[in-house]
Amino acid sequence: MAQNPAVNTLRSPLGRVRGLGSAKGGTHHWFMQRVTSVALLPLTIWFACSAVFTLAGASYEVAAQWVAQPWNAVLLLALVIATFHHVAAGLQVVIEDYSTTEAGKLVGILLVKAICWLLALASVLAVLRVAI
Repeated sequence: MAQNPAVNTLRSPLGRVRGLGSAKGGTHHWFMQRVTSVALLPLTIWFACSAVFTLAGASYEVAAQWVAQPWNAVLLLALVIATFHHVAAGLQVVIEDYSTTEAGKLVGILLVKAICWLLALASVLAVLRVAI
């Protein structure tokens, strides 16, 4: 006697059609956190070494010239974007894990993402204004 597959599974019919597990795509979120972590490692080392060996004690003009160099501007923009993406993803996980209500999760995540977007845009604008 054949059994109904819907009876033997805990997944909803929509979940089976979409192929999503209970986390609804948490693998992508987890993977992107690892990608930004790997990207931030060399970018942070580059920026720290540049700040210590090139920019420490430098005047505004010297720092502006440093930022205006195309290679430095591109790496600085990559650092800013990866940093804010990583921060937003990490704080989202914290909010999802420790918020007790769905409304609190939603408001917290939206607030964190909005703040990270605004700060990232302001940082990118600042780099571009100095670099161009």
